[in-house]
Amino acid sequence: MAAPFDYLLDRHTSRQWRGLLSALADEFEAQIGGAELRQLMHRVGSRFADASPLPPCASTAELADALNARWQEADWGFVELSDERDHLSIVHYCAPLRAFGQSALAWTPAFLEGAYQHWLAALGANGLAVRQHGQANASGEFDDGAAIEFRLARGAA
Repeated sequence: MAAPFDYLLDRHTSRQWRGLLSALADEFEAQIGGAELRQLMHRVGSRFADASPLPPCASTAELADALNARWQEADWGFVELSDERDHLSIVHYCAPLRAFGQSALAWTPAFLEGAYQHWLAALGANGLAVRQHGQANASGEFDDGAAIEFRLARGAA
């Protein structure tokens, strides 16, 4: 299943941005450490979310619909939410993060983490933190569905 997703994600990212984003990521990695890059992308995600606030949501289904409306506007994939016993699972599919290059997959998901943290805090999830669950595998890839999982759970935001 990875080949069709790779193809679609490759076709999805505009050629006009590929070289610029890859060069930008390479320069960031040359100048800034991994932890700092994750913090930077988290802040960028928060700014993105601040510019596109969500409406009030009374259920997980309403929240998923509101989030997917924002991602559809940006053409940034889609999200599935699942209420688990001790956390809210947030699985984001098909974000065009590969446009930054394979090595950037270690830090670019923090953009999504920051956006989800901002949106959920604005909706009242105070005292809860969104954190990426798992990382890319050894080859820098996420699962075959181009999915990145985050979890909203107790912790310092």
